[in-house]
Amino acid sequence: MDLLNTLVDKGLRRELPTRDEALAVLATSDDDVLDVVAAAGKVRRHWFGRRVKLNYLVNLKSGLCPEDCSYCSQRLGSTAGILKYSWLKPEEAPRAAAAGLAGGAKRVCLVASGRGPTDRDVDRVSDTIKAIKDQNEGVEVCACLGLLSDGQAERLRAAGADAYNHNLNTSEGTYGEITTTHTYADRVETVQKAHAAGLSACSGLIAGMGESDEDLVDVVYALRELDPDSVPVNFLIPFEGTPLAKEWNLTPQRCLRILAMVRFVCPDVEVRIAGGREVHLRTLQPLALHLANSIFLGDYLTSEGQAGKTDLEMIADAGFEVENAGEVTLPEHRAPSDGGCGSHAEAGCGSGAAAGCGSHAEAGCGSHEGGGVCGSAPAAPAEAPADARTDLVSVRRRGAGTDLAPNA
Repeated sequence: MDLLNTLVDKGLRRELPTRDEALAVLATSDDDVLDVVAAAGKVRRHWFGRRVKLNYLVNLKSGLCPEDCSYCSQRLGSTAGILKYSWLKPEEAPRAAAAGLAGGAKRVCLVASGRGPTDRDVDRVSDTIKAIKDQNEGVEVCACLGLLSDGQAERLRAAGADAYNHNLNTSEGTYGEITTTHTYADRVETVQKAHAAGLSACSGLIAGMGESDEDLVDVVYALRELDPDSVPVNFLIPFEGTPLAKEWNLTPQRCLRILAMVRFVCPDVEVRIAGGREVHLRTLQPLALHLANSIFLGDYLTSEGQAGKTDLEMIADAGFEVENAGEVTLPEHRAPSDGGCGSHAEAGCGSGAAAGCGSHAEAGCGSHEGGGVCGSAPAAPAEAPADARTDLVSVRRRGAGTDLAPNA
């Protein structure tokens, strides 16, 4: 297929595809999905080999959020039966992080629900970052605390944070339809603050909320312009008790096409399969490893993932290997000189040159959960289709905030 050959060539050169080319990837048929995966897989292997980076979420504060993000089980007005607790005790967060690190994770994502942190919250998280770093040499720590005020990113960086996550979630054009309590511009500003403070920016999207192909391309092109080092791709987890509970718009093949499009547009950044992969990719999860070079290990913020042991077996069976703590994730042209987790030094996924949670994601280190956009409920939610896999949406009942061992 000429389209795929063109996209591979552009991906190897870090050249931005045209919008029509990106849309064409999403429009390919299920008959062509293996060809799409094979083509995007060439780009993924060129920049990242067969390594898979493991990330581990620690939900520092669950539920009780004043924001009205429609997809989020922690939102204001949510009746989802999730765990609800205030800040973990100082010794609890490092203990939860240790479980993920023992399972092979090299990055810990510290997430807290809410609009954004107070200065006292930043102090609290800074102490947690220092404790995790003191106990685990070489670990990366990413914070995801919501919208940042001036100076807070710098304080997190001084405490040892390597990265900050705040997802755009959806296109600017549709953002206002899903949120009323903050704006798309607020999110962009927080990512820019993380960049300016020297933090590795992590920002992604949520698919499956009823958005169009054009919306998906818009948000991915906006991400390229923002130039994050990692792009979490979340797939909506339709929690009962949230406005988007009936939105079952994804098939495994659709998810693969979305991941492939992200890889072609952002060829040399860490593309992470985040929340919802078990629900929507299901038995095709191993194919997604040919597109993304990063996943979350074990459970998410308020939902359960597949067993951590199963994650590791899946990676090995698919012919990939877990990235170790001594390896730099990003290609040399993007990695910082100090060997850290990476920093957008030169054009990569972002940087229009080649042409670039705060929100507590259920899906990724940042996006208020399940993957979507923040906002208000649709006027009249449709009934879930007969083939909706509601049996795969499982509320987390172990790990942080409980007395049960975490899944790692």
